[in-house]
Amino acid sequence: MSKLALVTGATSGIGRAFAERLAADGHDLVLVGRRQERLDEFAAAHPGVAVRTVAADLSRDEGIDAVAEIAASEPLDLLVNNAGVAHYMPLADLPADKARELVKVKVLAPTLLARAAVGGMRERGRGAIVNVAGMIAFSGPAPHSQMPRRAVYAGTLAHLVTLSQTLSAELEGTGVGVQVVCPGVVATEFHERQGMDLSSVPRMSAADVVTASLRGLELGEVVCAPGVEDASLLETVFEAELAAFGGQSPELASRYRTA
Repeated sequence: MSKLALVTGATSGIGRAFAERLAADGHDLVLVGRRQERLDEFAAAHPGVAVRTVAADLSRDEGIDAVAEIAASEPLDLLVNNAGVAHYMPLADLPADKARELVKVKVLAPTLLARAAVGGMRERGRGAIVNVAGMIAFSGPAPHSQMPRRAVYAGTLAHLVTLSQTLSAELEGTGVGVQVVCPGVVATEFHERQGMDLSSVPRMSAADVVTASLRGLELGEVVCAPGVEDASLLETVFEAELAAFGGQSPELASRYRTA
């Protein structure tokens, strides 16, 4: 029996690479994107697998609800929350409609799609949810001179990291895995659509991101960082976070007490 995967943002970049790899591995697919013609092109090029195409805009409530209904009703083995928009700019410069779009696509949609899928996965005792974020999730402490400011974008990716870690803990022992994959700069159309020319910047291929993610699932990694060779760096970050969490007290810290 074929496994079934649902991939959002499947018309280009990392989502398209996931669709290609999963089709090659024999998965049946539910592919979600804004561009119906690209979805149709993919389905026509892969007659050997069952491909259901869903044209939906995940920045709109009706788009999220339509895909969530599919995630809740179909026996998904894998959900890949990949859809995204960039809108790289400081918060003060970010138009309200773009802020709303970004939060809906990268926070609300993956949260509600995971919620829709997880009940059935848990009942079946198997499945996995992959949330596509990025290393910018860890860039918050960077000074202005080092990193361009994009507060909302970075914040949405950080949400996906913590959501995935916490959901993984909630699902421990159920047979359902959760992963957040955090690539660096990837060679896709993503930046070009924002008017950014990164052709001179070394970039990872979307196919390599997918390779890392799928292998990371096999390894049981909750946070997959495809371009980080030394995995202990990530463990150091997470250990420090837990140390800070565990170091709290009901007593006011001495640095806040007046002399």
